[in-house]
Amino acid sequence: MRVLLIKPGAIGDLLQLSPVVRAIKRSRPQARITILVGNSASVDLFRYNPAVDEVLVYEKKGVHRSWSAFGKLWRELRKRRFDLVVNYQRSNLKGWLLAAASFPCRVLVYHKEKRRVMHAVENHLKAVAPLVGDPGTLDQRLELYLGGEDKRWAEELLARESLNGKMLVALNLGASHPVNRWPTRRFAELSDKLQAAGFGVVLVGGGSDRELADAVLADCADRPLDLVGRTTLLQLGALLERSSAVVSADTGPMHMATAVGTPVVALFGAADPARTGPVGEGHLVLQAAGISCVPCRSRSCSSEKKLACMEAISADEVLAALKTI
Repeated sequence: MRVLLIKPGAIGDLLQLSPVVRAIKRSRPQARITILVGNSASVDLFRYNPAVDEVLVYEKKGVHRSWSAFGKLWRELRKRRFDLVVNYQRSNLKGWLLAAASFPCRVLVYHKEKRRVMHAVENHLKAVAPLVGDPGTLDQRLELYLGGEDKRWAEELLARESLNGKMLVALNLGASHPVNRWPTRRFAELSDKLQAAGFGVVLVGGGSDRELADAVLADCADRPLDLVGRTTLLQLGALLERSSAVVSADTGPMHMATAVGTPVVALFGAADPARTGPVGEGHLVLQAAGISCVPCRSRSCSSEKKLACMEAISADEVLAALKTI
């Protein structure tokens, strides 16, 4: 059985697909699974996953804006003669054109649950329920497999920075949507408090988080290790795996941490943890109390007091949460 999963999404969205991959492989051990992702960097999320046979790239805002490049990808998919296509990008016309490359075949389609709040992982599994069974009975843990080279990189880095043997806390500064971000001064305050208590601290994030990192460092009395924008995706995963805990808002590295088994203190305001919170045991979600609009589930803040929900989470609250995990 040849299976194509169409999911050109962000890091967290793709990792939320890992339980789907696992469930299909357990249900159909002979299945050959191909995943269609949205950029070349995302390939690494499945590079070492033993249940994934192939990862293809569909850059809808990049090279595949050209109809000639799109047609070449379509023909590549056609040659593979998939028996099942699961379309997690049903609102995208070109996504359907790519799905059509496999016709005639069986097609399953993802629909976001509207009748009740359902975690995204369970919602992803629901799309393949005819194949794998009741999502509520399945293992919903996220998985990120790392390569030996990336693990060695993390080990050597921590030794070089004299962080081996210390409780290491990774602070992920950014979030795709600004409404989900914790203030930089709070991160700086937390970093100082952690280091004063004997913890090692490392700042992590992507290249687009560089401005946030500079703001945090400007407010720090004791400079933490700064790796923002200085790691590959799998190096970041290896570093998160070696960390004792991760502090993050609702964004990709938060899901990466859970996928490598590291406890997370997740900071939520506008986003709803019942939908996108950390999956698995040992994680804590902090959400501001007494703010009526939480969670608004919006990507912009319309409150008179902008981002009060994230401002209200104090560094002391996060520090206390870290000490419990």
